[in-house]
Amino acid sequence: MNVLVPRRLKKGDLIGVVCPASPVNDPSRIERGVRYLESIGYRTTVGRNALQRRGYLAGTDEERAADIHAMFADKHVRGIFCARGGYGTPRLLSLLDYRLIARNPKIFVGYSDITALALALWRKCRLVTYHGPMLAVDLFADVNPFAEESFWRVLTSPERRATLAPADASPAQVRYPGSATGRLLGGNLSLLVSLLGTPYMPYLRGGILFLEETGEDPYRVDRMLTHLGNAGVLSRSAGVAIGRFTDCVPGDAAAPSLTLETILAEAAENTGRPFLTGFPIGHERRMVTVPVGIRALLDADKGVITLLEPATA
Repeated sequence: MNVLVPRRLKKGDLIGVVCPASPVNDPSRIERGVRYLESIGYRTTVGRNALQRRGYLAGTDEERAADIHAMFADKHVRGIFCARGGYGTPRLLSLLDYRLIARNPKIFVGYSDITALALALWRKCRLVTYHGPMLAVDLFADVNPFAEESFWRVLTSPERRATLAPADASPAQVRYPGSATGRLLGGNLSLLVSLLGTPYMPYLRGGILFLEETGEDPYRVDRMLTHLGNAGVLSRSAGVAIGRFTDCVPGDAAAPSLTLETILAEAAENTGRPFLTGFPIGHERRMVTVPVGIRALLDADKGVITLLEPATA
């Protein structure tokens, strides 16, 4: 199957907004995010069901899947931005029309719970998606300049060898030296682990695995990384880039615990592949946007990831 690289965004393009996981508690965030996009020259359309609620979900599974289908089917929509993550995208994977999506490749952006959608779209369609800012979380107010520059450079620039960690990023830490090439695949750790053993999990052999997480106790991070190790995912990867594991601290400060530092160092040693930690990916304001499925070079010694092909067509 050929890799589907979406067309880059241009000013005046129509961007669709969907809410495929949890609801946006403050709808004004979507309104302000829309104003931001329009202020820099884009047009917008919000999914019919984007403001629906069903418990911890933004509407029924069918409603959320319908919005995704509508945006991919609309010939005028050039990009699809998720409003937020939370919980719920794995429930949609069996409902999606992957043939429809493959016939209409376009930019699809989100992170956190959106990881399940991104990885499924790669497995089923070979569609390149983008692990990056979400409308009602990162783009509705006080947009971080570092994240903003990375985001629009990836989505609008035709440059062939872009570096994902510009000079002003906080330096990543080398856990295992060396360099490796492969397709960038990954996202949120807990969502990736939840796809193991399903038909929506990509083949990760020879890829550059990138991972981020938030709000997990260190023992849970340890368990998930150990599971990836036992499943052969880590050892089959060409290299690993660990993003920021935000607020991954013990729930009980008085209880004995391994540090996150120790857990990641042991994972790197056990993996035996070029391995970085602290890369600016994930639940933080200063994030880089990662094109999922694009070939890249991970240079652990220099602490950078360089794209080996354009992130958009």
